[in-house]
Amino acid sequence: MAPPPPKKKSIQFYVLPANPEESWQVYSSAQDSEGRCVCTVVAPQQSMCSRDARTKQLRQLLEKVQNMTQSIQVLDQRTQRDLQYVEKMEVQLRGLETKFRQVEENHKQNIAKQYKAIKAKMEELRPLIPVLEEYKADAKLVLQFKEEVQNLTSVLNELQEEMGAYDYEELHNRVSNLEERLRACMQKLACGKLTGISDPITIKTSGSRFGSWMTDPLAPEGDTRVWYMDGYHNNRFVREYKSLQDFMTSDNFTSHRLPHPWSGTGQVVYNGSIYFNKFQSHVIIKFDFRTSSISKSRQLDYAGFNNMYHYAWGGHSDIDLMVDEGGLWAVYATNQNAGNIVISKLNPNTLQIIKSWTTNHPKRSAGESFMICGTLYVTNGYSGGTKVYYAYSTNSSTYEYIDIAFQNKYSHISMLDYNPRDRALYAWNNGHQVLYNVTLFHVIRSEEL
Repeated sequence: MAPPPPKKKSIQFYVLPANPEESWQVYSSAQDSEGRCVCTVVAPQQSMCSRDARTKQLRQLLEKVQNMTQSIQVLDQRTQRDLQYVEKMEVQLRGLETKFRQVEENHKQNIAKQYKAIKAKMEELRPLIPVLEEYKADAKLVLQFKEEVQNLTSVLNELQEEMGAYDYEELHNRVSNLEERLRACMQKLACGKLTGISDPITIKTSGSRFGSWMTDPLAPEGDTRVWYMDGYHNNRFVREYKSLQDFMTSDNFTSHRLPHPWSGTGQVVYNGSIYFNKFQSHVIIKFDFRTSSISKSRQLDYAGFNNMYHYAWGGHSDIDLMVDEGGLWAVYATNQNAGNIVISKLNPNTLQIIKSWTTNHPKRSAGESFMICGTLYVTNGYSGGTKVYYAYSTNSSTYEYIDIAFQNKYSHISMLDYNPRDRALYAWNNGHQVLYNVTLFHVIRSEEL
C-alpha cells in the first residue's frame, strides 16, 4: 500500500516566561502528529529565590524535564498515529487471509484471475505483520518515557517545596540519562527508508542541458541561499542567489570564481564551503566561500576520472559528491572494483576517507544516485521512463533491488542530490531546476536507544 503523501511543514514555538537578565535557549525540535516541526524554546523563569544557587539548579532541572515532557508528547502522538495506521492494515490483512483461505479451498469454483489478484494482495500486505509488532513495541517504549518524566517531575516539585537532602548529583544523572535517550529516539525519527518520491516541482527554467543547483543543509536558520553551476566542465563560476525566492523570480546574483574548473555535476555545498572534483583529475577540492580560498584538496585514490567511469549520461560524471544526515560522501568507481560503484565516507575537514564500501553495481549503468540516511539509491536511467531500482545500505553492507516510481518530467536528468534539511531531492532536468519531496519510512527499535 502506498505511503501517505508528504505534508507541508510549519513551525510552532513553545515559549516559557522570560527573564531579561538571562539568555534564551533553543532546547529541542520534533514533529507533531500533523507533520509540523515543533521547536521548544526555553527561557528562564522569574523566581524570588533566584540568588539561591541550589534553588536555581533545581529550577533548571525542572525546566529540562518539562521540555522533555513536551517532546515526548509529540513523539507519543506520532507513534500512536503510525500505530493506528498499521493496525488498520492488520484488519485488512486478516480479512484477506480469511478470504484467501476460502478461495484456496474452493478454487475450482473461482476464476483464476480473482485467485491471482487476492494472492498478490496477500503477498503485498503480509510484511506488515512484523512492522505492526515493531510499532506496538514503540508505543510501550514511549509510555515508559512518559512514566519516567512524570516521576522526575514529582520529585523535583517536592524538592522545590521542601529543599530536602536528596542527592542532587543522582537526580542530575537521572535527568541527563533520560535526556540522552530521548534525543537518540528523536534522531531515529529523522531517518528512514525511502518509500516514495513526489511529482516534480519546477522551480525555474534556466541554463544549459547540464548543470547543478543546491542549498547548504548546514546553513544557519533563515539562510536559504541558492548555489547554481551551469555546465559540467570548462567552467569555474558559481552563482549565489540570496534566497530561493530570488532564484525563482530574478536574475540578481553574486558570482564566485573558483581557482579551477569543475568536472561533472557532482558538486555539493556543505557548511559554507563547496566541494567539487577538479576537471580532468581525481582531486577533490574544498573551497571556502567565506575566505574565497581553497581550504583543502586531496586525491581520491584509484577513482576513475575524465569519463572513465561516468554515469550513463556521460558528462565527466565520474566522481559524485553528496551529503545526507550522516555527512559527506563520494560515489565513484575503480579498476580494482571492476568499474562498479564505490561509496566512501569523507571527513569534511581533511577530505580523508573514513570508510569505503564496494558494491556490485556498474557505475556506467547508473542514471544518477543519491544518499539518504546512509543508503545509496540508484536510478535505472536518465532519460525517458525512470525509477529508483537499486539501494545499497552502508549501515548493513547489503543491497536490494527496489521499485520506486520517479517522474522524469523533462526527459534528461544530469544531477540528482538529496538535501537532508529540506528532506527533498534537487534535480537538474534538461535545463529545468526541479524539486522532489521524499517519503521515508522509519521504525524506532528499542535496542537502538
